[in-house]
Amino acid sequence: MKSAAQIQVGNGSRLARSRPLIRYAAACVAAALLIVASMPATAESMYKYRGDDGEWIYADRPPDDGSLTEVSDLEAGRDDGVLSLTYAFEGREVVLTARNGFYAPVELKLEIQGIRGIQYPHPDESLSWVVPPRSDIQILSLPLLENGSEPFFKYQYRYLAGDSDSKHAPPGPYRAPFAIATNHPVSQAFPEVATHTTPDSYYAVDIAMPIGTDIFAARGGVVFDVASTHFSGGLDPERDGPNANVVRILHDDGTYAIYAHLNTNSIRVRPGDVVRRGEYIADSGNTGYTSGPHLHFAVVRNAGMRIESVPVTFLGQNAESVVPASGRALTAY
Repeated sequence: MKSAAQIQVGNGSRLARSRPLIRYAAACVAAALLIVASMPATAESMYKYRGDDGEWIYADRPPDDGSLTEVSDLEAGRDDGVLSLTYAFEGREVVLTARNGFYAPVELKLEIQGIRGIQYPHPDESLSWVVPPRSDIQILSLPLLENGSEPFFKYQYRYLAGDSDSKHAPPGPYRAPFAIATNHPVSQAFPEVATHTTPDSYYAVDIAMPIGTDIFAARGGVVFDVASTHFSGGLDPERDGPNANVVRILHDDGTYAIYAHLNTNSIRVRPGDVVRRGEYIADSGNTGYTSGPHLHFAVVRNAGMRIESVPVTFLGQNAESVVPASGRALTAY
């Protein structure tokens, strides 16, 4: 993360940390009771007013002079799936089923917090599963005890997108994620980094570019997470961090690419879309925790309930592999 004293165009937030697709929930089974703690969706407000020259201005804060014309509530800026864990009594058993609504595998970890009237040999152990995309799987079938006590089963679960067995194995260098024959400066890349200081962002690449620059898929895959309606950006990590527009694309080796800080309402893909290398997906922007317009690009993997970024190279002239470097221009071939 950057402080106000480290303002530099192109520095980006740790997107994998601020929006890593990890969820926590708690539940308690007692005869016919299921309680799930969920994360509520939030909405943003957009303020519309006239500028000094009569132009329309759209902002996330009202004007200082009180000349406000219109306020609109925007829908929550996510369009993704969810993983749910439910139970059912089937005869003398309690059956737990995980339902994965994502177009990507999800690792699920279950921790038992309390149990009574149910046979479970190892309540102190945490268990984990990988739930395939868009699937339901039965993860546990636990027999009820014969002592007649009311069944009680309290648990907590968390989940993270990706399969922890995935290995980064691209077929070749990635395509630079902008128009062929154009170039843009790399403002941050490993090892000369300012804000990419944790494993989830070590190898992320920040590419400075004007708002509205066409962004293309650097590698083919399946879109599984989109945030598209945010419009604000700034240097307050608490306020601005969650407001980045993002596309996540799952690759065939189990890794996935993150394209972040995209322009509001410019994203042209949705979860479940299959995109090809070089396909237009969105416009660059300046949304989220950012000091200036740029694209944050990273390839990451689930390294066992934690996000880990991996090194990438881009296709260069004469099919060579180009390692992105801070302060150097990157050209798309």
